[in-house]
Amino acid sequence: MQADGYKGYAKLYVPEPGGMPRLREAACWAHLRRDFHDFWTSTKSEIAREALDRIGKFYDIERDINGQPADARHAARQKLSQPKVMAFFAWSEQQLLRIPGKSDLAKAFRYGLSRKDAFNLFLTDGRVAIDNNPAERALRPIGIGRKNWLFAGADTGAETLARAMTVIETAKLNGLDPQAYLADILDRIHDHKINRLDELLPWNWKPMAAVTGSQAA
Repeated sequence: MQADGYKGYAKLYVPEPGGMPRLREAACWAHLRRDFHDFWTSTKSEIAREALDRIGKFYDIERDINGQPADARHAARQKLSQPKVMAFFAWSEQQLLRIPGKSDLAKAFRYGLSRKDAFNLFLTDGRVAIDNNPAERALRPIGIGRKNWLFAGADTGAETLARAMTVIETAKLNGLDPQAYLADILDRIHDHKINRLDELLPWNWKPMAAVTGSQAA
């Protein structure tokens, strides 16, 4: 699971009796970068600026491999990103010896170092993104809307809204028009075979016209 350091998630990473955690934590580099950016904006700290530059190089690599298969991303990260990430953490430890321990800059370094394994996970698994910005962008309508909605009315209403927004934002991430997608599957799902429901998932879905045309051909 990729997220920030919210303490409420901690129990999800606790190993089960067999020794394996329910979920592996993948930290978000954008959250760490934001801490350095905020400090640099307010103080123009050269150390914060260097942290931003170092993290920026990770993103340069990600930009070049974006959209490639997981194994290709893994290979590129092992060759190009891993040395830079290791150097960043070694440099971070050195900076903590130079700056006030109670400063926001020191807190940013300690946040990164304390979650080093989680920040490194994207290096060892090509499926993992460097950050969870796409998910945060998908949640933005909820953050904006709650100021207007205030309450969902009931727990069941909130759960229904969460499901609906998940489907809508997943459709967007797969390049679909949510309205067209929902209209199509709602029209088809009542007589769609239950063992073929995966065909209606956003990453598999084809409009009914396209399905009918391929069957006719």
